[in-house]
Amino acid sequence: MFLASVLIVAVQTGVFAYAWFHDYYTKEIIGRLYGYWGHWALLVLYAVLVVLVSKLFSAFKVGYMRILDVLLSQIFSVLVVNAFEYLQLALIGRWRFLTHLEPMLRVTGINLAAVILWVLFMRFVYARLYPPHEVLLIYDKSGPRTMMKKMAERKDKYIVTGTIPLTAGVERIKEEIPKYQAVMIGDLPAHERNLFLKYCFEKNIRCYCQQKISDIMIMASEKIHMFDTPLLLFRNCGLTVEKQVIKRIFDVVCSALMLVVLSPLMVLIALLVKLYDGGPVFYKQDRLTKDGAVFQVYKFRSMRVDSEKNGARLAMKGDSRVTPVGKVLRNIHFDELPQLLNIIKGDMSLVGPRPERPEIAEQYTREIPEFPYRLKVKAGLTGYAQVYGKYNTTPYDKLKLDLTYIENYSFLLDLQLIATTVKILFQKENTEGVEQWQTTASKGGKGGGASGSAEKKPARRK
Repeated sequence: MFLASVLIVAVQTGVFAYAWFHDYYTKEIIGRLYGYWGHWALLVLYAVLVVLVSKLFSAFKVGYMRILDVLLSQIFSVLVVNAFEYLQLALIGRWRFLTHLEPMLRVTGINLAAVILWVLFMRFVYARLYPPHEVLLIYDKSGPRTMMKKMAERKDKYIVTGTIPLTAGVERIKEEIPKYQAVMIGDLPAHERNLFLKYCFEKNIRCYCQQKISDIMIMASEKIHMFDTPLLLFRNCGLTVEKQVIKRIFDVVCSALMLVVLSPLMVLIALLVKLYDGGPVFYKQDRLTKDGAVFQVYKFRSMRVDSEKNGARLAMKGDSRVTPVGKVLRNIHFDELPQLLNIIKGDMSLVGPRPERPEIAEQYTREIPEFPYRLKVKAGLTGYAQVYGKYNTTPYDKLKLDLTYIENYSFLLDLQLIATTVKILFQKENTEGVEQWQTTASKGGKGGGASGSAEKKPARRK
């Protein structure tokens, strides 16, 4: 996979090199001729840019991500790299490049075709080298159905060929484990989970395990060796002052630029919302941010004026309260653009946990006492849970995603999440509402699973 990544970077750089020498490297366009090292500097810079932007979009993770995600990542990477490179060439040629757009368009088209073919071919190769694992799912009270449904979305990686409840007993489960290629440990009590983890380690059996909140904290801890007993240090202080200052400066500068660039689009959206039913353009609602502070979030109104006459609830699938204009806005997340004003005011950040409504957060907290942990940082326009979760992801899973962001925060992670947000505009499942019978994303339990009897499937041996 590493060599394949080197190959696609080399192909893209080679296409650009041809355009540079064949179409752009003339005295009429450049103004002066380059020496040997000048050519190398330009081409190496292009290759480095391809690598950095591709990593930012996670475009090399062919085996890890879904094929649509990888395709979108590669497409966005090509577009961003070539747009930046064209601007660089325009500066080199003192803007004489503005009348020579065709070669760069040709480079972009060829590179797009190359990366699409590369993704499809490498996915084929990866599937042959690493077929999906036959998995035994060990579950407890929440039942196996929710996890099986999620794993069924990635049949290229896992096939659940057997399930067994914890009530079957530790020794009985240990007898079953060696019959499978891998084990998925569900949300089990810590004692039993540790027994199965150690058993799989002893027998060299691949093991997947659902995270607990304490696991996220442990992974973010600092290893220290003050004496002959290894220790883990948990600072538990959220973002440091330096990180908060850098994050705030980035929020203000980036939001202000986005408001200027997107202002014509926002005016058009406002007109469409107003002309549809004559109601208010903006929708204001109480939300929670850092330390549980309440603020009013701004959004373009996407529902009828009387949408909450029966009380607060999340949008549901096929929600009749959503207007035709609002449906388009929600699908592409443009209803949230006015939140840039919240960011400039200091209520929110560009990246952070999704701002929840106080009454819904209160309900989640009754079910999950740790839910307020996610309020150690400001709420965000986008975030870890918004990118890697869905609108209807269970509160417990959202909490774990948000804590993963808080415990692993870095400026680079913010940039990566902002870049990845572009992809979810093209993924319908990220905007799907909750089920008709739900008023929140809660499904009755930490794991969000449906309880019920499990079905034991016979193992398929290859």
